[in-house]
Amino acid sequence: MRQKSFGNTRFTVSAIGLGQMPLSISNRPEEEQAIHVIHEALDAGMNWIDTANVYCKDHEDIGHGERLVAKALNEWSGDSDKILILTKGGLARPNGDWITEGHPDRLKEACEASLKAMQADCIPVYQLHAPDPDVPFTDSIGALKELQDQGKIENIGLSNVNVTEIQIAQEIVDVVSVQNRCNPFDRNSFLNGVVNYCTKENIAFLAHSPVGGHRDHFRNSQSPVMNRIAERREMTTYQVCLTWLMAQSEVILPIPGASRVESALSSAAAGDLELPAEDLAELRMAFPTQHLG
Repeated sequence: MRQKSFGNTRFTVSAIGLGQMPLSISNRPEEEQAIHVIHEALDAGMNWIDTANVYCKDHEDIGHGERLVAKALNEWSGDSDKILILTKGGLARPNGDWITEGHPDRLKEACEASLKAMQADCIPVYQLHAPDPDVPFTDSIGALKELQDQGKIENIGLSNVNVTEIQIAQEIVDVVSVQNRCNPFDRNSFLNGVVNYCTKENIAFLAHSPVGGHRDHFRNSQSPVMNRIAERREMTTYQVCLTWLMAQSEVILPIPGASRVESALSSAAAGDLELPAEDLAELRMAFPTQHLG
């Protein structure tokens, strides 16, 4: 699979990473199957995994995703030291709900718990899961800076942010990644300038829900243009979607989720695919990305 630099870091990663969330939330597969999916993704060339402390069922299950990834790596036959693991803090799951929790004290507690769940002394990339409207954004970023200064996290990323928030964070820390929802049917990060800004600043843009996520993935198979190109190139519509995303900027790194081996292998294979100019032009007409700013 093609390799890309991960922002301004020492890491070189596969063009596509594994989004671990479907393996830990409601309707997740059995642990044995989940670990099998991770192993197959790694064997297929994916060398980074995105997880979070709140990839779980509820508040009593916090850290499930991180523990699962740690166990999968411990049981994997490959060199786990070459696999980059990203996690996040800043949300909570009371009774299964999703709420922001960006207070510095809560972030520090979450980081400590993630270190334990991941069986790690230092987290390679730790991302603020979302700005908390009840906490000054600079306070949340300041907490991450303290954790970095203490050697508990190596690099700092953001998630679910706009350009202004990225710029505010950059006044305090070096932002190496931005993880926002992004796919042909949800192009807000193109239209509001986030992708352009990340490209200019060489910040890794991690496109979550790159084929639509749980609620919109069916739109790929219903899209006439996606189907035409998929049939023409002997690809799946999901692979067309991932390949389109990667063609938009060198800093875009999609993180498709997978709960089945077939899905993980299909996504991994897309990391070596490219679309010719005429296909990209056709997709550009269907899914314009010119930003508004």
